[in-house]
Amino acid sequence: MAKQPISDAARVFGERVRARRNELGKSQERLADDSGMHWTFIGQVERGQRNVSLHNILKLAEALGVDAGELMQGLKAPEGVDNRTE
Repeated sequence: MAKQPISDAARVFGERVRARRNELGKSQERLADDSGMHWTFIGQVERGQRNVSLHNILKLAEALGVDAGELMQGLKAPEGVDNRTE
């Protein structure tokens, strides 16, 4: 059984990363190399299975040639989630 996205925001963020990566013709491995991340992490981000840190959002945006705001625009944190420990 496939693991579900952790939130709608994570799912949409991942879809945006994947769409931009595909526009550029990059593989997950290439994006991983360009951003200094592991390719399995990239896959988890694209599937919405990771709560991505600010620094990793900035690294992904740079590697994708977009402003981080484009990846984040309109996203909202899920309600009822206590993020103080993350």
